[in-house]
Amino acid sequence: MTAYLNALGVICSLGHGKQEVAADLFAGDASSIRAEAGWVPGRSLPLGAVSHELPPIPPALAATRDNCANRLLLAAALEIESDIRAAIHRHGEHRVGVVIGTSTTGIEHTTEAIDHRRRHGQWPDDYRYADQELGAPAEFLAEWLALSGPAYGISTACTSGARALISAQRLLQMGVCDAVLCGGVDTLARLPVNGFLALEALDADHCQPFSQNRRGINIGEAAALFLMTREHGGVVLAGSGASSDAYHMSSPDPQGLGAQQAMRDALAQAQLDPGQIDYVNLHGTATEHNDRMESHAMTTVFPRGVPCSSTKSLTGHTLAAAGALEAAFCWLSLLDGEHRLPPHIWDGVADPELAALDLIDTQRRLPAQGTRRLMSNSFAFGGNNASLILADASAGNSEEIPP
Repeated sequence: MTAYLNALGVICSLGHGKQEVAADLFAGDASSIRAEAGWVPGRSLPLGAVSHELPPIPPALAATRDNCANRLLLAAALEIESDIRAAIHRHGEHRVGVVIGTSTTGIEHTTEAIDHRRRHGQWPDDYRYADQELGAPAEFLAEWLALSGPAYGISTACTSGARALISAQRLLQMGVCDAVLCGGVDTLARLPVNGFLALEALDADHCQPFSQNRRGINIGEAAALFLMTREHGGVVLAGSGASSDAYHMSSPDPQGLGAQQAMRDALAQAQLDPGQIDYVNLHGTATEHNDRMESHAMTTVFPRGVPCSSTKSLTGHTLAAAGALEAAFCWLSLLDGEHRLPPHIWDGVADPELAALDLIDTQRRLPAQGTRRLMSNSFAFGGNNASLILADASAGNSEEIPP
């Protein structure tokens, strides 16, 4: 069974919508990572915040579903609403599923409510504990669209968005659904920002993946939503792999054994050799241990090298949304008429202690002819790993990115 990624809605610090995101992505415009105050007491930190005004929650759901995570997800969904409604009409509301990866959901709303209770002795009238439940964004989409198929959340830290696509693929394979809305959403929130600060994992300046000067991540926010079906489209989810090495609560296995396994499983499912992959979107967090592990894992699986980049210097690390967002960047590359690839934006100071990677600039292109195959990697806390391979559905596909 072949799973096609037929439509994409996306919003992140680079912009709102495919056209705007693609323009800044391929240009390597990192200006959307800006210093933001208010998230950490007494400090400003560079963050990948969404600057666009978010749509209001529909009136029928506003009393119970109004939080930033749902509005961010709705912004992505509205971009492809016509495709979604058409799929529901074709297959029926009971045959369309929703799988959303997240880690923050409505936790910022809860943080505000706790502060209100501390100051006033009672919870605010609009506070709902369920807003912070990990299935809440998926349930919101299902309610908005009046769907009765499976709707649930996945929270495996920074692989959540990628795992949502893998889960959607399985729902189609098992015949449970005929179409699945899948992806990831995470918003900026004080809890994760302060948590990563406590772990000493945040860079006080712009992050530098794989640089000798790397000092940690910049956190961002995003929503990326795919419509996955069995119906032929321009981009296919050709392979996926997942593993869990459980090496440490937060640090990766130094040898990257689980990361290697996820990549090899994705290659095996796609029936591809490493040399047939044209580009890899790296997890590339700019943390000391992750970049060291990933460079080792990459050169082990791809001993002859492969063009690659980390896009987290353009968007920040969008946590649970990252796997879906970076798969979206691969989707945009495959449908780009100029065959552009996301560049690796950094200070150019290579770390001599890291295995050397073929980090690309804005001039690199995909092959103009033949079937192109792109891999997106996500490696999370707890040793949770996921790898996706997206490819042209047919040789020579060079459709323009749809509006």
